[in-house]
Amino acid sequence: MDWFVSQPAPLQALMAGIFTWGVTALGAAGVFFAKRPSQKLLDVMLGFAGGVMIAASYWSLLAPAIEISEELGYPGWLPPVIGFLAGGGALRLLDMVMPHLHPAMAETHPDGPPSTLRRTTLLVLAITLHNIPEGLAVGVAFGAIGMLPQATVAGAIALALGMGLQNFPEGLAVSMPLRREGLTRSKAFFYGQLSAIVEPIFAFIGALLVYIARPLLPYALAFAAGAMIFVVVEETVPESQASGNGDIATTGFLIGFAVMMVLDVALG
Repeated sequence: MDWFVSQPAPLQALMAGIFTWGVTALGAAGVFFAKRPSQKLLDVMLGFAGGVMIAASYWSLLAPAIEISEELGYPGWLPPVIGFLAGGGALRLLDMVMPHLHPAMAETHPDGPPSTLRRTTLLVLAITLHNIPEGLAVGVAFGAIGMLPQATVAGAIALALGMGLQNFPEGLAVSMPLRREGLTRSKAFFYGQLSAIVEPIFAFIGALLVYIARPLLPYALAFAAGAMIFVVVEETVPESQASGNGDIATTGFLIGFAVMMVLDVALG
């Protein structure tokens, strides 16, 4: 632990991103050991993931962004609002220009521009798009360490743990649909884990940006929050409700929110 703490923030973020990527791979590996899980279980896991992401958006990102803005002499609301809307807008733009197909809605037409890409590729692109803000959130949290009292290693680790927790069901939720599309188990696993390769990349980028430009910190924290909430509202929650398991999916959401809140408050 002492060795980890002594490393530069971008390197810490990269290692944390590799951890969250690894948990996605563990989830995707479920395709080797299990038959297709029930839709009810998948919906609970999606709900749980959404709860974790919403809780992390506030406790780990927006609340610190407000405090940091005030300490830097800005109006407490201004950088968080700008960053939040920019993050959501950036994900909306990516959603518009990147063709993708949501796993739980695989019978519908792809989102984004018309594409001749295979359905399996479109499924992977959807989860890859989902994982970008998660990597950014982890990176920004580690990049903030040492700049202000409320930005701690423990708090950043709590966020990485939360993202890892919700990545496990996410890995399973992408590898299983790929298997149903006719891929072998090995290929379904490979593409399932590959969808999270963006997490260490964007974790490093996020940490590096705030590490070299401190005034960007509140904007970057809120940007990651806006991007994650866009993903939850546009994708995670609708998919968890699409098969008629709304009540149990909502229960999963509440449990995920509570778990992330406990992690952040207890460890942060």
